[in-house]
Amino acid sequence: MFKSANSVERLANRLARLPGIGRKSANRLAFHILKLSKEDAFELAETIREVTEKVGFCSTCNNISEMDPCQICTDPQRSKSIICVVEETPDAAAIDKAESFNGMFHILGGKLSPLDGIGPDDLKISELLARIHDGEVSEVILATNPNVEGEATALYIASLIKPLGLKVSRIARGLPVGSDLEYADSATLSRALEGRQEF
Repeated sequence: MFKSANSVERLANRLARLPGIGRKSANRLAFHILKLSKEDAFELAETIREVTEKVGFCSTCNNISEMDPCQICTDPQRSKSIICVVEETPDAAAIDKAESFNGMFHILGGKLSPLDGIGPDDLKISELLARIHDGEVSEVILATNPNVEGEATALYIASLIKPLGLKVSRIARGLPVGSDLEYADSATLSRALEGRQEF
């Protein structure tokens, strides 16, 4: 059986700990890194070191940022009266990229998942409630993923916010642009009809 050098094996083991990277992918990445020039390999290592030293979490919204508060929270052009609640930073980035939302974000850092041992105390829900109690917020948009855990998270947060008299909304779910109705599943069609808007 082929055995690689100990340092390559350690690198592959480290890479295999990354989400979505299996053992085969980790081995391929490790061997790819070996093929890099020393300059490129050192630059990769330096970039990883730099990002771990410079990037942290915004104390207001929990977004990743090199400054605290982050650029979104300090942007005077953004409305402070609306908070869009998402599970993770990439979700906020996707919504912001669409350029149709100009409010604030709140990143929960995950979703409720009792089977995985993730409860309300493991998410940034209390921080969200503290932001709401400051008085500037009039609407909270729940933009968690449309799966069982995301729906449960949205329902739980809505149950905490609604008694405060704020508007709580949920992003509409439905058909992706460019798709055909005949290929959509019944749940997607049902949600598309529920989320219909006046034309």
